[in-house]
Amino acid sequence: MLVAILALLVGAGSWVIKQPRFNITKMVLEPKEGNTLLHVSPANIQAVIAGHIDGNFFTVDLPALKEQIEKAPWVRNVDISRVWPDGLLLRIEEHEAYAKWNENQMINTWGEIFTANRAELDSNVEYPQYNGPDGSEKLIVQRAGELATLLSPLNLHIDTMSLSDRYAWQVKLKNGLELILGRDGGAEVVDPLGGSQEAVSFAENVKRFVQAWPVLLERTKGRRIKKVDLRYTKGFAISFDQAVVNEESTEKK
Repeated sequence: MLVAILALLVGAGSWVIKQPRFNITKMVLEPKEGNTLLHVSPANIQAVIAGHIDGNFFTVDLPALKEQIEKAPWVRNVDISRVWPDGLLLRIEEHEAYAKWNENQMINTWGEIFTANRAELDSNVEYPQYNGPDGSEKLIVQRAGELATLLSPLNLHIDTMSLSDRYAWQVKLKNGLELILGRDGGAEVVDPLGGSQEAVSFAENVKRFVQAWPVLLERTKGRRIKKVDLRYTKGFAISFDQAVVNEESTEKK
């Protein structure tokens, strides 16, 4: 009799669980504390999870659903909780774009790569463009921060920062000036090729440039400096904008 009662209860419970009223029909999106939802919408989420919700209020696989939702553009992280009797609450953290990465991706403020529509970026913000080998994004974010701090006394800002396969840096500033910084002496931990190759200090060379730049501008008035090569241990080389030089030569003639 006890076995029969237990079987009856299990059967009744299984019947209740399978009732249509417990099918997931509602989904509420909220930003996580301290965040706002600028890009993620219910339509975005529905498009990503279509065909991936398996089960109802009681049986839905929340970890699998979380993994699927985090594939949606702009979604960095999501916490999911059940809402009785047929709903889900999604607390979402969006990616906050920090820079553009290579051809069509972006880097967030955590130094992580993500893929989303660049056309949705804030048009009032000038995002720098970073380029580099796979796996170098965190190093680039770190070096960009260091370089921005070093250049701050000159009020110069990064437009493009590129890292070659040999881990050599090249930077273009928003005023059009190009900086050749050479190979990164601190990149060996992520450099698959290894070896320091007589790398010079990233910071020391930039500091030397920052100190000399105001004097250099004064001495080269009327000529536009296009490129500064900082791959020297005791100085740096400069190149002038050839178009400006040719124009000046024509005027003198």
